[in-house]
This record gives sequence, C-alpha cells and structure tokens, in this order.
Amino acid sequence: MARWTVDDMPDQTGRTILVTGANSGLGLRSAEALASRGALVLMGCRNQEKAAVAVEAVKNAAANAAPEVVPLDLADLEDVRACAERLTRELGHLDVLMNNAGLIAARRRTKQGFEMQFGTNHVGHFALTGLLLPLLRRANRSRVVTVSSFLHRAARIRLDDWEKKGYSRWFPYIQAKLANLLFTSELQRRAASAGADLLAVAAHPGYAATNLSSGVATGYRLGAKLSDRLFAQPDRMGALPQLYAATMPDVGPDDYWGPDGFMERRGWPKRVGRSDAARDGDAARRLWEASEKLTGVTYAW
Repeated sequence: MARWTVDDMPDQTGRTILVTGANSGLGLRSAEALASRGALVLMGCRNQEKAAVAVEAVKNAAANAAPEVVPLDLADLEDVRACAERLTRELGHLDVLMNNAGLIAARRRTKQGFEMQFGTNHVGHFALTGLLLPLLRRANRSRVVTVSSFLHRAARIRLDDWEKKGYSRWFPYIQAKLANLLFTSELQRRAASAGADLLAVAAHPGYAATNLSSGVATGYRLGAKLSDRLFAQPDRMGALPQLYAATMPDVGPDDYWGPDGFMERRGWPKRVGRSDAARDGDAARRLWEASEKLTGVTYAW
C-alpha cells in the first residue's frame, strides 16, 4: 500500500464526527485532521481547561473549522449518559464515533466502582456507543472506530476478574485493549444481524508518543517519556490508522488497521492481524453480555 497521509483523506464536509479523548495525543491529532478536511468535529473531553486549549489548536490547524467541546467523563456512567442525551437532543445524526480515549493509571476506581483502566477504556465506551446508536443509525454508512493496541496480543479476557490478583497497571490495560477488539467484532456481528448500515472497525497507533502514561507515578512517567523520545513515532503518525479507518472507502466490516512497520510499532496504515483471543466469538458474546449488565445499557437495534 502507498504511504497514506491526511492529504489522501476524502473530503469530510457535511460529516459529524465525535472523537473521545480529543484534548491531546491521538485524539487531538485526529480532530485536527478531520476538521482540516471539512468535518464538524465534536471533541469529547473530561478536562475542560485542556479542552479549551485543544479547540484553539484545531482551529489553528484547520481554516474555518468550528469544533465543539462535548463534556465527557468516561469514568462516570452518569456523565456518559448525560453526554449522550445532550447529543441526541442537539444532533440529527452522527456519522462517526471514534472511541479513542484511553489511559494507563495507578490503581483507582471509576465512579461506579470499576477498575479505572477497564472502566474507562472499555466499559465507558461500550455505554457511550450504545447510547449513541440511534444517532449513528440515522447516518448513511456510519462508523464506530475503536482504538486498540498491539499489546492486546498479551491478553486473555477474564470475565470473572477484571483486575487480577497482585495488581499490575499493565494487566487491566492490555485486557481492555483486547476487549476493544472483541467489542468491535461483536458490534459488527450484531449490526449485520439487525440489517444496520454501520461499520464497526478498530485501529491501533503502534508505539506512538502520547501522554497515555500521565496518570501514573512520576518515576514511571519519566521513563515512559524517555522511551517515547528514543523509540516512538510522533502522535501525528500514530493517528493515521484510526483516521484511515474512519474515512476511507475500502475499509471493511470488523477491519483492524495499524502501522505497516516492524512488529507494527511504526509506519503507515495497513490492515493488520489480531490474536486468536481477539477472534474468539464466544468470548466476544460473553463480554458483550457482561458489559450490558455492568452498564445497564442495551443496544436498541
């Protein structure tokens, strides 16, 4: 595949796109790129001070852009519901939902008591997608793009243990990234079964320099920054797979896009594979059912 860049993105004029975690990193770079191609970009952000700065960055990157901040805290299901209710009142349709927000955190809990990483990276996005489904179904060939990681290959879904005894910050994170892929596959299966004109796809940035580790201890954060400087690709490159997945006409059902370089750490967008665990249809179904119970959200097809 040729080296695809934002310049190759189709015109997005008339499309409405919600990007979660749009105040920095991959989300901000995605918002800038989509706005530069004419999309109305809704920036789902928890921190409103950072969001105000990010909005100005998008305006500076895209002439005549009019991005809007949408308050959204994925670690609070009540806030997720409030966000979805607001958007349902204000929008006629939603063309793309980019489930981008993610974190690696010290041991904490969401407002509803879930482990913070799994609760934010999977549970919150599961609820948001379900609550926005009516808006997505009003659009022509809408898309849900969920950002995973090459680290999903190290995970197995443990439906009876989200945290694992002997807590490690990495286990909930990589399990959530596997959950992102299982969610994508099951969402696509259910959409097809319902005859819904919706594409569910996933992407990953490889090893990209972002602020993902901002919520962890100082020593770890400094080490992560050094590693980013030495080995990571820029966040603008890391955002390309999810931008490709959100906009290009050759993207197919349940596709997974990532970098084309060595071990998918760096490079230009291409279709990539996934682990056997990520192709487990029974695990995807059971995760979906568990997520419905955790969130109280049932998808209205």
